[in-house]
Amino acid sequence: MATDTTAPHPSLPELFWAFSRIGMTSFGGGLSGWMMREFVHQRRWISEDEFLSGLALSQAFPGVNAVNLSIWIGYKLNGGRGALTAVLGMVVPAMIFAIILAAVFAHLAKSENIHLALAGIAAAAIGLSLEMGLRAARRAVNGLLPLLVLAGTFTAIFILKFSLVWVVLCAAPCSIVIAYFQIRRRVPRPR
Repeated sequence: MATDTTAPHPSLPELFWAFSRIGMTSFGGGLSGWMMREFVHQRRWISEDEFLSGLALSQAFPGVNAVNLSIWIGYKLNGGRGALTAVLGMVVPAMIFAIILAAVFAHLAKSENIHLALAGIAAAAIGLSLEMGLRAARRAVNGLLPLLVLAGTFTAIFILKFSLVWVVLCAAPCSIVIAYFQIRRRVPRPR
């Protein structure tokens, strides 16, 4: 639900250019971190809770998370036309720019400095992704059971090296049941 601190909904051109800017300036990943800063903290088009809900949903669907999140934010702000505008803004300018950069990189690939610059960009992107993950974890862990699901998921994937697919198939239903009962406890029942 939007809070009083959210700004009015953007026009379709504003939405396109905002997503284009993110798509063109976020190198090496970390798009969800850039999107959160842009749409929640700077533009205030959606609340942090709305963003994190959309992020969770976009990660649950197949495909590229950033594209799924673009579709969700665009739809949230301007319906179906907003979803199409957001995804086109995110993908098309960045795709054109990436093709141009790939052609330039092919000519410069022998230079050690190019590889060092790319390593630096990758480190910054990992930092943004880590910041987003920690922020989302802080919001998601609102009790002992969610903490146990988080710890169990981390342990299963990173320590026990279980397949991500199987971990998600086990952890997702547990998380859904926990969230259902938490929401049910908060919402008063009609009499």
